[in-house]
Amino acid sequence: MPGHDDHGVPAVRHLAQGLLTLMAEITFWCSVALVLYAYLGYPCALTALSFFRDRPVKKAETGDQPPRVSFIITARNEEARIREKIENTLGQDYPPAALEIIVASDCSTDRTDDIVSEYSGRVRLVRPAERRGKEAAQQLALQSASGEILIFSDVATALASDGVSGMVASFADPTVGCVSSVDRFVDAGGRVSGEGAYVRYEMFLRGLESRVNGLVGLSGSFFAARREVCRRWAADRQSDFNTLLNAVEMGLRGVLDVRTAGYYRDIADGRRELERKVRTVVRGMFVLATNARMLNPLRYGLFAWQLASHKLCRWLVPLAMIGAAASNVLLASGSPFYGAILLLQGGFYAAALAGLWTGAPILRIPAYLFLANLGVLMAWLRFTRGERIAMWSPSERLATLPAAGRRFAVRMASTPPEQSAS
Repeated sequence: MPGHDDHGVPAVRHLAQGLLTLMAEITFWCSVALVLYAYLGYPCALTALSFFRDRPVKKAETGDQPPRVSFIITARNEEARIREKIENTLGQDYPPAALEIIVASDCSTDRTDDIVSEYSGRVRLVRPAERRGKEAAQQLALQSASGEILIFSDVATALASDGVSGMVASFADPTVGCVSSVDRFVDAGGRVSGEGAYVRYEMFLRGLESRVNGLVGLSGSFFAARREVCRRWAADRQSDFNTLLNAVEMGLRGVLDVRTAGYYRDIADGRRELERKVRTVVRGMFVLATNARMLNPLRYGLFAWQLASHKLCRWLVPLAMIGAAASNVLLASGSPFYGAILLLQGGFYAAALAGLWTGAPILRIPAYLFLANLGVLMAWLRFTRGERIAMWSPSERLATLPAAGRRFAVRMASTPPEQSAS
């Protein structure tokens, strides 16, 4: 019988090794499938659906009575840019009698409030008794706003002169509850960076979502909503994402206005940019967790699939990247095929790190993808520890607003919607 035991040990080891290899292969291919679906599969599925399902937005016609608009600017210690932002808003071509401008100062400690007060009569200042964060400041502005349509914009975002009128035109469609602008990212020299390419991808994806059914998220720097959509305002939740979900709960949809853009510049410090991404994702995770019921396709239909694909799957990508790398290491020693794939993975991470180190333009996209997913991974760690980040600090972007001048406005006006969304 000892011989039987001796022969059995290698067999058990062989079986265990086979099971380990099988599990590693399943982990690897499931991880790769998730990453490819999040970035490629979901847009491809939306593209296919767009041939069979199209929900155009009915726009307001010339001569229609413009609705009253409350334009809410949230500020926290923005003395360097608040004057430019106010002038940019006052320069809108929307009828002045129908445009109310409110600056919600989140207990600024610099000269922000004094500068806003210089525009008394044209701009109203509201200030909470204590600092509670961006959404709480916006809520205070909501309580005194008189507009049928509420527009929210950050100080760091510049608009073309037709920004407000373009945004408001979509509300002539009774199915529309909220509208998002297109993000246009420029660096200090007006050049597109790695994030700019990524933002263009996001805008293309949002254009498809808007065409097929509706948006899953709004641009936090410049978006609008009907007053009734904002009645269930939550002072502790990310306002752009939560507003969109409120609209869907009411049977309305969010759409992208591809002809209306918000222009913003890079954050001067890359480390602060990473922190901004982490903070944004943590707050988004909290909103999704409190609205997890909306992932139920039996109740929310196509939107539930969109929500899971655009938000949840995207946030799972860094975990899938770790799973793909770890399983690939286990598989590489016994397979030239998996060895070659491991080299490709290593090449991607090397290119990303080199891009972060050197700032080489050709490496900006892998560098940004790596940094973005690192931010999501850090967000997961903070979210699972119970952090929710209700308090808000504005991003320290460059001290002046980007020029939303004629060349941008002309380009947007002359570009067909399908192209401008991409």
